[in-house]
Amino acid sequence: MGASSAPRAAVLAGAAALLLAGCQGLPWMKKDEPPAAAATPAPSDDLRPGDGVKGVRLITAQTPAVRAWRKVAAQHIYKAYPKRIYKGKIPPLVYAVVVVETDVDASGKVTNVTFSRTPSHAPEVPPKIAALIRATSPFPSPGKLGAHTYVDTWLWDKSGNFQIDTLTLGQRSR
Repeated sequence: MGASSAPRAAVLAGAAALLLAGCQGLPWMKKDEPPAAAATPAPSDDLRPGDGVKGVRLITAQTPAVRAWRKVAAQHIYKAYPKRIYKGKIPPLVYAVVVVETDVDASGKVTNVTFSRTPSHAPEVPPKIAALIRATSPFPSPGKLGAHTYVDTWLWDKSGNFQIDTLTLGQRSR
């Protein structure tokens, strides 16, 4: 730090100390008592999508069985849209990359489609992907996996054609 920033740092440190000291005088904050434990249930290995804390989605662990079924699901989508599949390797600067979370029930019916990564420059793409997925429901039965959430990444070209990461042919270097 330079000479001119030292006084500013001291003022900020003093202000932070006063702010923290002032919190101890609040009626809900007692010095000798630890804060009350949150009423959130402990995580459990046997939780399924829809269980757990309201508003929190649980993603199924990406086990080998889930990864194998994800390949079956991607093939199902490819069969439904053979003319929409981008042929060959994707260009190095793909238009949109979208991470999709698809909930399926024990029979393969799509119950929900959400996104954990969406492109801010292409807001029209995620709704199109959701519509494509919903239109292919039901997927093949997940068998012993039962109801679960699977995650896959869609690589979307400006043409509207796509590849799904599970079955992608990769990207060109140029």
